Amino acid sequence: MIFRQVFDNKSSTYTYLIASAKGREAVIIDPVIENVESYIKLLQELDLKLVKVIDTHIHADHVTGASKLKQATNCSTLMGEHTPADTVEIKVKDDEIIKIDQIEIKAMYTPGHTSDSYSFLMDKYLFSGDTLLINGTGRTDFQNGNSKDAYNSIFNRLLKLPEETILYPGHDYNGKESSTIGNEKKFNPRLQVKNVDEYVELMSNLNLAKPQLIDINVSRNIKLGAN
Repeated sequence: MIFRQVFDNKSSTYTYLIASAKGREAVIIDPVIENVESYIKLLQELDLKLVKVIDTHIHADHVTGASKLKQATNCSTLMGEHTPADTVEIKVKDDEIIKIDQIEIKAMYTPGHTSDSYSFLMDKYLFSGDTLLINGTGRTDFQNGNSKDAYNSIFNRLLKLPEETILYPGHDYNGKESSTIGNEKKFNPRLQVKNVDEYVELMSNLNLAKPQLIDINVSRNIKLGAN
C-alpha cells in the first residue's frame, strides 16, 4: 500500500492519498482546491491513477478540490448518501465497502459535526473527517450539527473500534499527525464525560467563532468546489 498525508497550512486540513502498490490505483480523501496541482504532481511522481476522490462531509473552512481533480484525472467523486451535493457520482451507505484494487475501505455514517459526516475505515486506519479529532471533536453548532448525534457517532461507533486503530483526522491545529483510538479514550478532554448529557453541555459552551468563509465555502462545496 502507498500512503501520503498532506497538510494545508491555511485551513489546517489533512488530505490523504491511498493507493494500491500493485494496481497503482489511488483514492484521495478531503482534497483542498488550492493544492490540486500538488496532488496531481504527487500522483505522477508515484505513477498512480486517481480513480476516486472522497469528501468526508460538506466542509465549512475550505473548498474541496473534488471537481477540479475530476476534470484533471476523470476520477469519480464519492460521498456518503446523506450529502446535499447532488453532483456526487457515487453515494455510499453506512457500512458499504469501497474497493480500489485490493484495498477495501468501509464507509461509516458518523453524523454530529454535520448531518452528512462520514468516517472511512481501512484495515486499522480510521479517516475520521471532523467527527473525531486528536484531543478534540468536531463542533456541532452549524450545518445541522447535533451534539447527541456526535456523542453516538463517537462513543457508540468510533470508540468501539480496536484501541490500536490509528486515527487520521480531517484537521489538526497543533502539529499532530495521528493518534490511536486508545489514546483518545484516555487523553482526549472532550471524551472524559460520563454520559450524553454531559457531552451536550460541554459542546454547548464552546463559544467558538464562526468560520470566516463558511457561507461561500459551503455553497461551493455543495457543488463539489465548482464555481
